[in-house]
Amino acid sequence: MRVLALDYGKARCGCALSDPTGTIATPIEVIENPTGKRGMAALSALVAEREVQRVVVGLPLSLRGEETEQTRETRMFAERLARRLGQQTPVEMYDERLTTRLAQRTQTASSSEDSRAAAHLLESWLQSKSS
Repeated sequence: MRVLALDYGKARCGCALSDPTGTIATPIEVIENPTGKRGMAALSALVAEREVQRVVVGLPLSLRGEETEQTRETRMFAERLARRLGQQTPVEMYDERLTTRLAQRTQTASSSEDSRAAAHLLESWLQSKSS
């Protein structure tokens, strides 16, 4: 199953894609302004073009596991994306704590920090599903 992970931010959304076997997570290009018309259209096109079967949106909880304003904004984004994609592509949320710190430690010239954070999120989600 091909899975798309999103590290949502109002300005840009980091993206990572699994291979068809659901084993490897690869950071891909960010989507600018994901809540705008073009951003939502780009996300929809990405799901269709890459034959994504599930979308996982990072849930930004505080280090103590509490909800914040960013958590609420991300939930609204995920709900809007789910409505746009319809029932054929489920959208779920998954705890993303510390993925940005991990992304900062694994800097590469070929991918943005936001998309590396999405890749760490996806790796964690994939591991949770295989155990």
